[in-house]
Amino acid sequence: MNFWTKVARLILRNRIIVLILIAAATTFLALETKNTRFSFSEANLLPEDHEANLEYNKFLEIFGEEGNLIILGVKDTTLFTPEKFNNWNKLVKTFDSVPQVDFTVSLADIQKLKADRKKRKFIVEPLFKGTPKTQEEVNQIKQQLFDKLPFYDNLLYNEGGTIQTAIYIKKSIVNTEERPEFIHNILTPTIEKFEKDNNIEVRISGMPYIRTLNSQNIVDEIGIFVLLALLATAVIFFFFFRSYRATFITLLVVSIGVIWAFGFIGLFGYEITVLTALIPPLIIVIGVPNAIFLINKYQQEVKKHGNQAKSLQRVISKVGNATLMTNITTASGFATFIFVKSQLLREFGILASINIISIFILALLIIPIIYSFMPLPKKKHLNHLEKRWIDNVVKWMENTVRNRRISVYFGTVLIIIFGIIGIYQIRVSGSLIEDMPHGMQFYKDIKFFEKEFGGIMPLEILVDTKKDKGVMKLSTLKKMEKINEAIESFSELSKPVSVINLVKYSKQAYYNGNPKYYQLPTSQEQSHIFAYTKNSTNNSGMLKNFVDSTGRYARITTFMKDIGTDKMDIIQERLKGVVDKEFPKERYNVSFTGKALVFIKGTNYLIKNLVFSLSLAIILISLFMAWMFRSYKMILISLLPNMLPLLLTAGLMGFFDIPIKPSTILVFSIAFGISVDDTIHFLAKYRQELIANNWKIKKSVYAALNETGVSMFYTSIVLFFGFLVFTVSSFGGTIALGGLVSITLLFAMTSNLILLPSLLLTFEDKIANERVFKEPKIKIIPPKDGDKNSIE
Repeated sequence: MNFWTKVARLILRNRIIVLILIAAATTFLALETKNTRFSFSEANLLPEDHEANLEYNKFLEIFGEEGNLIILGVKDTTLFTPEKFNNWNKLVKTFDSVPQVDFTVSLADIQKLKADRKKRKFIVEPLFKGTPKTQEEVNQIKQQLFDKLPFYDNLLYNEGGTIQTAIYIKKSIVNTEERPEFIHNILTPTIEKFEKDNNIEVRISGMPYIRTLNSQNIVDEIGIFVLLALLATAVIFFFFFRSYRATFITLLVVSIGVIWAFGFIGLFGYEITVLTALIPPLIIVIGVPNAIFLINKYQQEVKKHGNQAKSLQRVISKVGNATLMTNITTASGFATFIFVKSQLLREFGILASINIISIFILALLIIPIIYSFMPLPKKKHLNHLEKRWIDNVVKWMENTVRNRRISVYFGTVLIIIFGIIGIYQIRVSGSLIEDMPHGMQFYKDIKFFEKEFGGIMPLEILVDTKKDKGVMKLSTLKKMEKINEAIESFSELSKPVSVINLVKYSKQAYYNGNPKYYQLPTSQEQSHIFAYTKNSTNNSGMLKNFVDSTGRYARITTFMKDIGTDKMDIIQERLKGVVDKEFPKERYNVSFTGKALVFIKGTNYLIKNLVFSLSLAIILISLFMAWMFRSYKMILISLLPNMLPLLLTAGLMGFFDIPIKPSTILVFSIAFGISVDDTIHFLAKYRQELIANNWKIKKSVYAALNETGVSMFYTSIVLFFGFLVFTVSSFGGTIALGGLVSITLLFAMTSNLILLPSLLLTFEDKIANERVFKEPKIKIIPPKDGDKNSIE
């Protein structure tokens, strides 16, 4: 009695105990789902000790959270009428009284900097007092703002007449649940009421707002994905098996698997991110093929001899080993992410691999046990085993392998050429917003602010002068101005904001507010203007946003448009050229940081690790093949049909301009881990047939093709439509992931059912002579009850 026979007897003899244990585990994990929580911060793709993370954390220590800005924008000439102008200012002021808001900056907050000649200091006074009642008063305010206050250009207005207002929420709530509560319950309803009352469209953006609405989309789509995956797989399953009983059992298994998936997320204390949100529907898609192989084998055995006990035992003992191997290889493909230093991918790899093994165990235990309590399937439930159309499909495959192997190889070479050409056209995208739903209003608002103000994703430049009060030296300010000039030369970046703006404004104020003096002071003017600055306390609040309390560190803030890594690399190189020229390293440290830049670097980091994780998956699966077949030639023959679909996918990404990014980067590992399943099922059956047919390779290949072709076709169609469910997503990356994996797996099925048998037949003599399958692994069990030999 071999291992799997013992497992079969253990399961079937302890059916009630097994079901109780499954029910207990499901109840426990269902209770753990209360600990699941959604991520309130951007995905950090880099290791914690990565240089980019260290620089960003240093910036946060000095200046605090930079992603706490929500922007309101209006492009409407009617705003500058007394009623609407005052209503706009009232709207912004209502947020000042909200506990989640730190402060706001709007038209009503504009302060004019003036020089007090008697006291030799700068004083600030409001642009206007009270509420303007006439159109003339509003026009005067507008004229002063646009013509005489360049300091606020691109901060509160632009030359096209668009008005912008800043709402700074408290830094302590930026990455907590309070942030979405404020946006959903206070910000959005208040602005919607203003729009309705004043007939003005208000644009909303800023990283806290974008993150909140994006996270809400992820939450909404989890339920949609789970329901659609269940519906799609159930319909296809029923179409193939025409059995309500089999469909119900399969849905029961995968539904328990979904509960376990959410339970493990809560048990491990992980957050639901754009990646971990894919796991529950992924488990449904992967779990159904397990059910197909087990139920199909059970029905084949019932049709063969009609003995239920023997059928159930053989389902476990014969299919269990191959199914375990396929699930281990699939889990291994995901488990390679565990070895990547990125916490986001590591969590995804851990959860995916654990849940894949779990869904296998659930299917292996639940399906035979439930069938043991049920009567034998009726003849109508077994009719699908004799469908002509599926027989015709298998015969076409057999005929192709038998008579058209040259055409198969020629097509393989063409696909390889196509893939290599496409690979050279693949671009890399490190955009924070590219995957966001383009049809949503908040995405349109992002594009609005990009057009009007140059972007909403902050890029920070941190200048360390290495000594206290080093920032306010004129030599340092002139060096920083060189960076500003370089930034303004890029259309992809907004006008920079730094202490430079305030110093220029001070000079303008010194010269009675004349805007032509909005520039850095000369060395002769420096002592006079800075003397006024030292005597002033009013502008200290303005200064603290740009310079730290010691005067050692300064920040230059600009905002990026939605650009890819290639453009960002060019921009960064040019800016670094200016920094290297102007800031000697022995006197200054200058670093580039910000959430957008960290994300871009995270994308590049992932691409480097893709090669590592995919190579590791190939090595692990090669080891499985080596253990099964004991021949390096068989390893090469089995890997080629699975590498080919990946090459085709890479080619399609290049030709259809689907970039490599954090979402699409998973395609290769997912597709490779799953497509190898077909190879293992085919070669496991081929191994059995090879011994049963006394090493007659042609006969064994065709027998394996006829035996496994139906199940592999069924599972591949289920996987195709299961992953196709992801294309209904509003996220571009999820759509690409679903479409690419679907196409890859469909092609992998064709490759494993046509190319793999063709390779076996072409190299049959060498393989046969090597006797790749060692005798100790396989035993011939004497015939029982007139049945054919059983293979262990």
